[in-house]
Amino acid sequence: MVEELVVAGLAAASAVVVYTMAAAKVVKQYERGVVFRLGRLRGGIRGPGFTMILPAVDRLRKVNMQIVTMPVPAQEGITRDNVTVRVDAVVYFRVIDAANAIIEVEDYRFAVSQMAQTSLRSIIGKSDLDDLLSNREKLNQGLELMIDSPAIGWGVQIDRVEIKDVSLPEAMKRSMARQAEADRERRARVINADAELQASKKLAEAAGVMSKEPAALQLRLLQTVVAVAAEKNSTLVLPFPVELLRFLERAQQQPAGQQPTQSAQGVESAQGAQGMKGVQGESRHEELAPPKEPALESGVAPAVAAGVDPTVAGAPADAAVEEAVAGPAAEQAVGRGPSEEPPPAVPLPPAA
Repeated sequence: MVEELVVAGLAAASAVVVYTMAAAKVVKQYERGVVFRLGRLRGGIRGPGFTMILPAVDRLRKVNMQIVTMPVPAQEGITRDNVTVRVDAVVYFRVIDAANAIIEVEDYRFAVSQMAQTSLRSIIGKSDLDDLLSNREKLNQGLELMIDSPAIGWGVQIDRVEIKDVSLPEAMKRSMARQAEADRERRARVINADAELQASKKLAEAAGVMSKEPAALQLRLLQTVVAVAAEKNSTLVLPFPVELLRFLERAQQQPAGQQPTQSAQGVESAQGAQGMKGVQGESRHEELAPPKEPALESGVAPAVAAGVDPTVAGAPADAAVEEAVAGPAAEQAVGRGPSEEPPPAVPLPPAA
């Protein structure tokens, strides 16, 4: 009898222990418990710690309240300025209402992931490439707002959304690199031109100071020679004054300007000499030409004066005289010297 009572007590104790172990639940600090009794939501949310439920009647579901980091797969899309890009992001969210996270949505993690992907595609299509590259803060805020709007009803709060990387085609990368290089080269040229302008102003001021003291220019020349020779060069460069070159250039231009004047004077003197010879020839012609007389005398006398045989019948006397007088004058006109012999006389045809 006693043994039966002991066995019954042990059985009851074992049943109590088993029931207690089945009914006892522990909820961690970062979790919240949602109890469903016979499929219906039980009143309150079980907090962290030890809690009891009815085995085979109640069902406890634990919901993690920590912030969840979810990467969004890379989405490929076309921007508003027709550039194909691949953008990936990351979403930070947490559950603020454990009951809604269980009741309102089947799997809140999967739902948030899909909403993040669709919102990211929408942001890509509405934005320009420059905004994706340089204005990410504004895009992050817009993306967070798009995901957070439906997630509030699921008991989920979106804490932060960040665009991780924007992948561009290789051709677009090369184009952007050339653009950046051209922009930097332009700025370098502007800076160089500004430096040249400032240097020219300072050099002009230095030239004005040196022009007042010629010795300063000579000292500067010597300093330049010393600076060049200090580098152990085998060639020494000596600056040549520009004023000396200008002086030599003017000296060469002066004789060249006088030479045409001398040649012009020579031409004028030659023309004057020829004119004098022409005048002398005309005066001699007038002196040698005798007055017109009878045909016999005018034909013999000029022939004798000209050295022509008077017995030879010839042309009229006037023609013979003109030939005799025109001979020396013509020789002088063509430049024949006085020592040259006159051309032989042409015999005249007999008179009729």
